[in-house]
Amino acid sequence: MKQKFYPSTHFLIYTFIHLLIYAFALVLFILATPSFALSPEEILVIANGNASKSVSLAKYYMKKRGIPQGNLLKLWVTDKEYCSRKEYEKRIASPVRRYLEQHPFIRCLVMMYGMPLKIGPPQMSPEERQQLKKLEQEKNKIAQKLKGFTKEQKKYQDLKKKLAEIKKQISFLKKRHNSQRASLDSEIALVKVEDYPLAGWIPNPYFLIFRGKKLPFKASQVLMVSRLDGPSDKVVKRIINDSLYAEKNGLKGIAYFDARWKNPGNKSNKKISGYSFYDRSIHRAAEIIREKKIMPVVIEDTQKLFQPGQCPKAALYCGWYCLAHYIDAFKWQPGSIGYHIASGECQTLKRKESQVWCKMMLEKGISATIGPVTEPYVQAFSLPEIFFGCLVSGQLTLAECYFISLPYLSWQMVLVGDPLYLPFRKKACY
Repeated sequence: MKQKFYPSTHFLIYTFIHLLIYAFALVLFILATPSFALSPEEILVIANGNASKSVSLAKYYMKKRGIPQGNLLKLWVTDKEYCSRKEYEKRIASPVRRYLEQHPFIRCLVMMYGMPLKIGPPQMSPEERQQLKKLEQEKNKIAQKLKGFTKEQKKYQDLKKKLAEIKKQISFLKKRHNSQRASLDSEIALVKVEDYPLAGWIPNPYFLIFRGKKLPFKASQVLMVSRLDGPSDKVVKRIINDSLYAEKNGLKGIAYFDARWKNPGNKSNKKISGYSFYDRSIHRAAEIIREKKIMPVVIEDTQKLFQPGQCPKAALYCGWYCLAHYIDAFKWQPGSIGYHIASGECQTLKRKESQVWCKMMLEKGISATIGPVTEPYVQAFSLPEIFFGCLVSGQLTLAECYFISLPYLSWQMVLVGDPLYLPFRKKACY
């Protein structure tokens, strides 16, 4: 694949976004058609023959959802959360491509408990290794020369500037290489695409705000991906059962939104960007649910976070920012959905000592969540107002809501939950 570095400002979503949000209800109506709705026949469930409980959980899920038996792909790959790029290509991507060639109707993949969570970068090319080696050698030579001069001498200052420039080049090479890491789920969404850059992120053609823009490829080339995973097989079975229960009985409870600042209202986007932009989106998500009278809404709009015991009957949640330190504020309802905007909150779903939000929320009872396996940058997160707006429309499944609200692929994000989950089916609002 080509190697190209996309800077973190590529395809920023802030410009004119308020104009597009006003068309949100209309777009939902267009998307909520039989040709778009995800069905069990379009799901491919991927399990790991090397991981205990992976295949049995896959069969349990497929039976519950009425997914055809032939839509199970059993792979033999590491049962660790990390796999190399080489193993990903050989043991995961290649078998999936072969299956899709014979089953082109598949639109969504489900990664089962036991499948790797993240992929490492490929090995550096000989040219990249040689370039890095030369730069390291030059850096060491200059460092030695500096010892022969005092800080007051012009030669010292010249060498110091040259050394800083070389360090900058080394840092860029390493950063570009590390930016080729990704979550398995985000990468395999592009398994049908023959050629795309690994470094950095790729604009997601499903993303509502990118509709109508000229992008590298079409939505028809992208597979939706979700994951049925968690700290244990018991947690995964509980996710499946709770999602079905909530579909049948309705997702009931309270929606909690943890913003950092007061709602800025409809100020110009020129005055709101970055963290403030996402904070406002949290407020807008809360407004959508309150206006549609889906359930009671509680907003925390100070620098504080919800504290232990403050959030009973939690059905929906979005908030930030307490890095890798879950706060046990919530009593999760069966079928509850929520995510926490912070770096690396899905870096593991298994390590017992970890306090990352995704792992802990699943352990405590949530049924669906979203998180990154490493630093994603804030603009890579699902946009709250779109995700929750789609969700409460009652017309789109969990996987569809996620992909419509997700800006980038071949990157760090993961959706954990039943992709067919439709918690508000009886409450279609748009």
